[in-house]
Amino acid sequence: MTDAHTTDAATQPAMRAAILPVTPLQQNCSLIWCTKTMKGALVDPGGDLDKLKSGVAKSGVTLEKILITHGHLDHCGMAGVLAKELDLPIEGPEEADRFWIARLDDDAGRWGVEAQVFEPDRWLKDGDTVTVGELELDVVHCPGHTPGHVVFVHQPSRFAFVGDVLFKGSIGRTDFPMSDHQSLIDAITQKLWPLGDDITFVPGHGPVSTFGAERQSNPFVADMALKQ
Repeated sequence: MTDAHTTDAATQPAMRAAILPVTPLQQNCSLIWCTKTMKGALVDPGGDLDKLKSGVAKSGVTLEKILITHGHLDHCGMAGVLAKELDLPIEGPEEADRFWIARLDDDAGRWGVEAQVFEPDRWLKDGDTVTVGELELDVVHCPGHTPGHVVFVHQPSRFAFVGDVLFKGSIGRTDFPMSDHQSLIDAITQKLWPLGDDITFVPGHGPVSTFGAERQSNPFVADMALKQ
């Protein structure tokens, strides 16, 4: 378990996060929690449920919900199973990703991994908020990789969980059904960049980065790349 964030070395941060890679695709499931209440959520528990439950137990966090960024099986394939087992609600993604969640059983066989169709307890929309303990995270709808992809942003910590919208040095694939490259570029530059260069983000795969670093060097969405 890797501690992904602290806000202020002199004080206890309001939010802490740990990255727990799951599935053969090494998807970054994040355990986030409110340090005041020790209540938490798993963001994108795509698989390897025993590993996730062990990580939660070691952290001392009490799970209260599951958050989903988008409907691809490595991000949500086992979310429904975990939710039933632990009696947790599922929040997210935006309802345009119903198309992908409805395919989970079929995609499981296609990819040779476990996945089951589920129905979220709450579909999210742009501008919504979700709570974890006493934390409040903003929901930003960022279509392109999938039509209903959402990003979770904890403004006080300057921290975001962006799923497969943005990566260190890259962006999400747009060669899937219902993907759209220009919509993804627009979502990153018009919805994420205005949040501030100092936002640190956990991507769906690979290392963390900041919006500022990607605006400087990401070959797909750096400021200079988009001017060419």
